[in-house]
Amino acid sequence: QVQLVESGGGLVQPAGSLRLSCVASGRFARINAMGWYRQAPGKQRELVATISSGGSTNYADSVKGRFTISSDSAKNTVYLQMNALKPEDTAVYYCNVVFRETVTLRSRELWGHGTLVTVSS
Repeated sequence: QVQLVESGGGLVQPAGSLRLSCVASGRFARINAMGWYRQAPGKQRELVATISSGGSTNYADSVKGRFTISSDSAKNTVYLQMNALKPEDTAVYYCNVVFRETVTLRSRELWGHGTLVTVSS
């Protein structure tokens, strides 16, 4: 069974920085992509950033130039470095992993439980 453990959320002042981490553990053949999504109160979940196994990245326009996604394949970990945070970045941030199962090699998607980021003075 594959599990995701997120960490790094918290309270930060505007213009501050936070770094989120997400570790995937368990049995899987390979990870194809990892990413971060967020859901603010009263809003739908939205993409923040993704990174493929080949290193290709994709960002929401609202975070380009401020957030950086990276991964460590040896540790099955994805990071989100968030700089110049704004109050509108306040949300629950969810880790997402697309992986292939062992044996069947079926593609599966898994979500973390979320970590709260609050940007406020």
